[in-house]
Amino acid sequence: MIHCQKKARPRAGRTVVITGASSGLGKHCALHLARHGFRVFAGVRKEADGELLRAEAASAPLLPVILDVTDESSIRTAADTVAEASGGHGIWALVNNAGTCVSAPLECVPPGELGDQLATNVVGPLAVTQALLPHLRRTRGRIVNVTSGLGSIAAPYLGAYATGQFAKEGMSDALRRELRPQGVTVCVVQPGAVNTPIWGKARETGHELLDRTPEGIRELYGPTFERFLRLNEQRAQASRTRPEDFARGVCHALSAPQPRTRYRIGADAQAAAILSRLLPDAAIDRCLSAVTKR
Repeated sequence: MIHCQKKARPRAGRTVVITGASSGLGKHCALHLARHGFRVFAGVRKEADGELLRAEAASAPLLPVILDVTDESSIRTAADTVAEASGGHGIWALVNNAGTCVSAPLECVPPGELGDQLATNVVGPLAVTQALLPHLRRTRGRIVNVTSGLGSIAAPYLGAYATGQFAKEGMSDALRRELRPQGVTVCVVQPGAVNTPIWGKARETGHELLDRTPEGIRELYGPTFERFLRLNEQRAQASRTRPEDFARGVCHALSAPQPRTRYRIGADAQAAAILSRLLPDAAIDRCLSAVTKR
């Protein structure tokens, strides 16, 4: 069990920017960090979501900020807003949490859909990082990139999502090595299955993409893909990993004197990392073959 570091770096007044905070893991994390002493700027795309988040935070130091990670103008405006509001305190940390999940057989994923997925899950986080790095250098601050257990093993029918997670893992490794001499720490938090709205959205997207696929191809995947969607949601609903576990992992990464390089949240994320190192590809393929078996 990971706990926030109570006797680590002081948090009062330390400014943290978190993207994708309107729902799911991002929302839980933003509230958790604010309630544990950080001054949180919670990135949302709609003002209404920001107001709801502000109301739920009550007296905790949380301020919503409009931030669309796929919009360069939105990123610049948000960075300027946070820098001005932080004043002499500076910006201590960035949590790149925003993301979407495209779930479909890769043959059925149009290139444009994959591009949109990567824009939100990979290119956007890099753009936000670039905008805030001058501030993070001044505070010798931290970057937390949120990936997934699918950044260790790519599962069938989650190939588009896994592509983004593998890319974000590689980006995080490069950033960590490039920024270490400048005093900026980079960590990865890798949650496994957690019961959040992302799975319902993935089911809707998957059905839309399959409906747009030519009939002959759709018939090849339809039954096994529908079974996969059902079992995937059931697995998330049965997961013992909670959003609070994820939030504690991020909090530890931001407050520990010597944070870990990677925080794997949940037994499935830990198992995926171990199996990806120990098993040959053929063995992993056999383990996952039940997903696509007709």
